[in-house]
Amino acid sequence: MTARRVLISIDERLLARVDDACARRGVSRSAYLAQLADADLVGSAGPGADPDVRAALITITELVGAPER
Repeated sequence: MTARRVLISIDERLLARVDDACARRGVSRSAYLAQLADADLVGSAGPGADPDVRAALITITELVGAPER
């Protein structure tokens, strides 16, 4: 797979934390952020994917109503 260069903006304090995490793991910013994105996208099913959690969410919604959006 071909890697593409992208430009993103990150708060300086968050970037410092990212750099610290990269240093601890011995990886580049690009590798670290790519790993995070991949893990998030793979695990993006959400809490409702678990049948027990889904049933609990339905029960809560029935008891208190749907949240305002």
